[in-house]
Amino acid sequence: MGILDRFLNWFRRTFLKREMELTLIGLQNAGKTTLVNVIAVNAYREDMIPTAGFNMRKVTKGNVTLKLWDIGGQQRFRSIWERYCRGVSAILYVVDAADRDSIPISRIELHDLLVKRSSLKQIPLLVIGTKIDKSEALSKQALMDKLDLKSITDRKVYCYMISCKEGINVDVVFNWVIKHSNLGH
Repeated sequence: MGILDRFLNWFRRTFLKREMELTLIGLQNAGKTTLVNVIAVNAYREDMIPTAGFNMRKVTKGNVTLKLWDIGGQQRFRSIWERYCRGVSAILYVVDAADRDSIPISRIELHDLLVKRSSLKQIPLLVIGTKIDKSEALSKQALMDKLDLKSITDRKVYCYMISCKEGINVDVVFNWVIKHSNLGH
C-alpha cells in the first residue's frame, strides 16, 4: 500500500461520517436492551423492560452513526432474527454468561440461525457474554467452548465478555464494531 493510499484511508477514517447497521440478537434477558442503552446514553438501569418484537435506536459517536436493531429473544420472536440480520454490518449475539441453564439453548439458536441462512454468510459475528460481574458467570473460554464457536467457519467470529452494570469492556465492543464490521453496508 502506497503513501497516498494510506493517507486516503486515514482521511476517510478521520473525517468522513460512516453509518453502520447492527443487529443484537440472543435469548430473552441476555442484556441486549441494556447494552443498547449503555452504548446510547452511557447509563445502566436495573429495571429494563424486555423487548417485545424489536426496537431500533440510532446512536452517533464521533463520525460513526450506528443503527442498532434490538430484537426480542423470546421463542416467538426468534423466527424473525434472520430477517433483521440480512445485510447488516455485524451481528452481535448477546449471551447471559451467568445463566448457565440457557447456554445450551443459546448455542442451538445461534447455530440454527447461521447454518440455515445463506443470506447471512460472511457477516461478522461478535458474541458478547454479559453479566460477568456475577460470580456464576462463565469465563470467555468456557463460553466459547459451550457455544461451539470454533465450528463457525464462514465468517469472522469474535467474543468479548462485558458487564454493563460495571462498565467493563463496553468500550471494547464499540471499538470492535468500528474496526471489524462490514463497512460496505
